[in-house]
Amino acid sequence: MSTGTLYTVSAPSGAGKTSLVKALIEADTQVTVSVSHTTRPMRPGEIDGINYHFVDHDGFAGMLQESAFLEHAQVFENFYGTSKAWVEETLASGRDVILEIDWQGAQQVRKLMPETVGIFILPPSQQALHERLTGRGQDDQAVIDKRMAQAIDEMSHYVETDYLVINDDFTTAMNELRAIMVAERQRLARQQKQHAGLLQSLLRSQ
Repeated sequence: MSTGTLYTVSAPSGAGKTSLVKALIEADTQVTVSVSHTTRPMRPGEIDGINYHFVDHDGFAGMLQESAFLEHAQVFENFYGTSKAWVEETLASGRDVILEIDWQGAQQVRKLMPETVGIFILPPSQQALHERLTGRGQDDQAVIDKRMAQAIDEMSHYVETDYLVINDDFTTAMNELRAIMVAERQRLARQQKQHAGLLQSLLRSQ
């Protein structure tokens, strides 16, 4: 059996990453999204093991000591991490895995697993991103300016990835995202492993 491919999908807030990945998962049964461990409290409607694996701080610290995370980060007072064992087991089963992750987390992952395929999603313009970030109309100008500055800094890291998707038209962007995964599955090394018997029979002398 051919092993799956690990993908990191990064984007600034407002670029539509989560919606695109959700649509991709619904359209492609060969790929799944990693469920992170977190110490933050469970919110109404969330399910342990579906939205996150919810653990306490001691449990998370223990996993850190055991080097159980492929990557981890602290966001305010809470911690988030990706289980290395789960990713390796899922890839070994032949399924592709997506990590929805920021550029810093993607760097951590690639250091441990250099074969990881990086994808970055960008908005079609700063104006479009600004409109998406201010769509709720709940933030003052200072907050909006800070979020835009952070987004611009995040977007500069697109050069560290392998593929770039511009989310202007949602359907087009989703199809492009799926096309990347389909193409990666056709790489020679993966096809040789998956179809070893067929290739041998095709080249056998009559």
